[in-house]
Amino acid sequence: MEHKNQAKSALKVNPGVEQPPTVNKNIIAKIRSSKKKVYSPEHYVDGILKQNTTILSQAITLIESSLLSHHEIGQKVIELCLPYAGNSIRIGITGVPGAGKSTFIEALGGTITKAGGRLAVLAIDPSSERSKGSILGDKTRMETLCNDPNAFIRPSPSAGSLGGVARKTREIIILCEAAGFDTIFIETVGVGQSETAVHSMVDFFLLLMLAGAGDELQGIKRGIMEMADLIAITKADGENVQKAKVAKVQYESALHLFPSPESGWLPRARTCSSYTKEGIEDIWEEILDFEKTTKQSGYFQNHRLSQAKYWMYQTITESLKDDLFNNHNVQSVIAKIETELLADRISSFAAAKKVLEFYKSL
Repeated sequence: MEHKNQAKSALKVNPGVEQPPTVNKNIIAKIRSSKKKVYSPEHYVDGILKQNTTILSQAITLIESSLLSHHEIGQKVIELCLPYAGNSIRIGITGVPGAGKSTFIEALGGTITKAGGRLAVLAIDPSSERSKGSILGDKTRMETLCNDPNAFIRPSPSAGSLGGVARKTREIIILCEAAGFDTIFIETVGVGQSETAVHSMVDFFLLLMLAGAGDELQGIKRGIMEMADLIAITKADGENVQKAKVAKVQYESALHLFPSPESGWLPRARTCSSYTKEGIEDIWEEILDFEKTTKQSGYFQNHRLSQAKYWMYQTITESLKDDLFNNHNVQSVIAKIETELLADRISSFAAAKKVLEFYKSL
């Protein structure tokens, strides 16, 4: 009976068209074939010395990698590149939000490359504390510089480092110098704790400020102004020209109140416009003047040696911290002590002391 009803039914299902697979086999094959290979340290160094930016990028990726195998090859690459490094002017660039750091870098970078220089821009991009991801949008804001054969832009995620400074930036500088870049820009994410770290790896510290945004001298920490070798008041064009001139006088007055820097260079303020290019060349001339003056006095090289010593101790600190927290025995002890701490049976300081005593006994 049921069979007859089905036969007489007006409903009829026609066989459908066979659907293609949801994943393209050709794409899978292409992805598999394009997996990044890891070469010998000598291969990377040879490419870097030949100024091959593709190989330079691959070597930087190795340095930024958290894989132990990549780290070992990356350190060997740095060691082999070291004799060819050091022949550049390293410039740290920071500024208040909205000061136009990327636009300024593109304007100043164009001035440098037109004069025959080779520029590497290491733009430190802020990582999300939640996802650890980064936008890495600096390249999209530097279209002209991106297409300049004498410029290399490398946005790097800050990866949770203090103040947003990438931990590997100093090592990347060595590779860029070995690749023949005579000017290195390090752009920070903004005014904050990162400036101290950047200051410890550059020769010249440039602070970008805005005019007409309220009380100019209250918008930034005194410590950051004390680090500046030059303050550039940006967007000094159109109706903002007069405001920029007033801000310049205010900043120069403030700079005179600070103690004289060891370099013997007297910090100053300048106005500029990245849009009209007014004042951009003057700022570059100031930087070249600083380099010439400090090299003649011997400060330039002595400062770099002091930085090398500072980073030696920083590396020791980082290595000890990594060794402590990656030790399985220490991890199990920390878990037990943490339970005591959360149960309010021990103080934070006593807990830390216990962990360190156990680590020293290993």
